[in-house]
Amino acid sequence: MAQPERTTQPEWASLTETQRHRWRAVLRCLAEVVPAGAAVTVDGVGAEVFAERLAAVASASAVVAGAAGRRAAADVVVRLRGGPPGADRAEPADVVVDLRDPAWPVIRHVSNRLAAADSWHRTESRAFFAAKAATWDSRFGDDLPAYAAAVADAGFRPGGLLVDVGCGTGRALPALRTAAGPDGVVVGLDLTPEMLAEARARSVTEHAALVLADACRLPFANRAADGVFAAGLLMHLPDPDAGLRELARVTRPGGLLVLFHPTGRAALAERHGRTLRPDEPLAEGPLRASTERTGWHLTRYDDAPARFLAVARRSEP
Repeated sequence: MAQPERTTQPEWASLTETQRHRWRAVLRCLAEVVPAGAAVTVDGVGAEVFAERLAAVASASAVVAGAAGRRAAADVVVRLRGGPPGADRAEPADVVVDLRDPAWPVIRHVSNRLAAADSWHRTESRAFFAAKAATWDSRFGDDLPAYAAAVADAGFRPGGLLVDVGCGTGRALPALRTAAGPDGVVVGLDLTPEMLAEARARSVTEHAALVLADACRLPFANRAADGVFAAGLLMHLPDPDAGLRELARVTRPGGLLVLFHPTGRAALAERHGRTLRPDEPLAEGPLRASTERTGWHLTRYDDAPARFLAVARRSEP
């Protein structure tokens, strides 16, 4: 039987103090959500080292690196997502940890049976994006024309309130200002202070407000917004239906929701080394069903190689 791979995990001594703090935070979080006395199996590239580190802080009866047969006997399965394309497993897991940057682990999923999303999701999302904020535009700055085209194609009505939920560094703000017109209001909202700091210059130029807030708990009154733009947001939410329902709450009847990504789903899945599944939240069937049950009506679905664009209209209550 092949032994679990150790080489993708950095040695503790090679980490900076900031990176060690991140590792400790993730391990502490997992130690809190794993029931005392549980049997834990860790799957994925680097599982042996991760299992050793988790065992040192968790009160589990056993924490072992994954092997055939151990998963069936495990009370909790932890899957490590990372490594070369094709290394990730598609099987369900109770916990998913993103280790594409092995020095900066981020929890991407925790089963509801172990912990409520509020107990871990905001902290982990901030950790994931805070580390990337300073270099985000240098890596993805070429996407600006795609953002402009998506906003222009959406058909937002000028003169209203347009909200960019999960605005990141503010790449959509110029296009949203154009769509809103001189009498409209544009707001960029994000959970990560470091992302908003990078967005500040664009917000000043485009006369847009910036708000630090959670997409799952928007600081707007019912029916306040005329349109919502969300780039790459849905897959980062712990409960996509709950997120769509919250977006619907703050949008007036007839208002628009635009879900966008500057890369199509298939190309993005290939980039991340995973298999595209028909049951994913952004697949057409599941998205059409979830928008209908959360107060939206999907009017456009475009999943081309170069971009993903879905437009939904807020239903009458």
